[in-house]
Amino acid sequence: MAEIKKNILSTLAYFDVFNYPLTREEICLFLPVKYESVPFDVAMACLIGSRLIYRFDKFYTLKNDPYLILRRNEGNQKAAEMVKTARKVGDILIKFPYVRGIAISGSLSKNYADDESDIDLFIITAPNRLWIARTLMHFFKKLTFLVNKEHYFCMNYYIDEQSLEIEEKNIYTATEVVTLIPIQGDITFADFFTANAWTRGFLPNHIMRVSTAKSLPKIILKGMIEWLLNNFLGDILDNRLMKITAKRWDKKTHEKRLNNHGILLAMATGKHYAKPDPENFQFKLISRYEAKVAQLLVENHHSVAN
Repeated sequence: MAEIKKNILSTLAYFDVFNYPLTREEICLFLPVKYESVPFDVAMACLIGSRLIYRFDKFYTLKNDPYLILRRNEGNQKAAEMVKTARKVGDILIKFPYVRGIAISGSLSKNYADDESDIDLFIITAPNRLWIARTLMHFFKKLTFLVNKEHYFCMNYYIDEQSLEIEEKNIYTATEVVTLIPIQGDITFADFFTANAWTRGFLPNHIMRVSTAKSLPKIILKGMIEWLLNNFLGDILDNRLMKITAKRWDKKTHEKRLNNHGILLAMATGKHYAKPDPENFQFKLISRYEAKVAQLLVENHHSVAN
């Protein structure tokens, strides 16, 4: 029983970092191990009775704060509308050369959005053409600033089909992978999820989704551009664009420039990936989560153990 309680608290603690209460079904999905429903429900009742977790309607949280439920319900409603917009954005971006898959990521993939939320997108490209694809897409994004729509096109994580496996393997990356909402490239994301089966070691109850993605459309202009660059000139261009972009981002980080959310601009770059620097946000969040879990278990050792 103690182990079940600890894992329930750990699951709620992870989402508590984001002030996001969970339903019973969601707690089960994000548990690090599999449990039968009866011992799970007994453990939940014990934790509620000990006031280690709080229930408001169908939601559970570590904080005795009903405002979190209102916040979540409003965020879920806004997310439903933004997902519709994200699908339209995906219909545009899939037309760019070498783009093979697009998924919704970030808070929107967890069914939450507020007035400051962006549409974060996870992009998969053809092998060795990530930087051509990314550069063309970000040129297009520059144009969206003219109509104040740039927050619809936050393409902040790229990998290519030659390197589908996510390098960092932890609770944060596992959660981000399994909650992706693929919207373009069904076969591409089937391969991606197969390459990242390691997530089951962290979240064995969560089934990754590919049915939400469309098949890749056949676009004549896209095919023509790829045909023109599928040679040594394309190799040279891709490598050159990678070096130029990496240099620009290193300068932003050195100057300690911040994004609209107050987070340091820092990007990890390589031939097969362009992603937020894990040391800048990911590792800090994991440290906060682990500290929260440790504090919970120390302060409530007797209630958890019994």
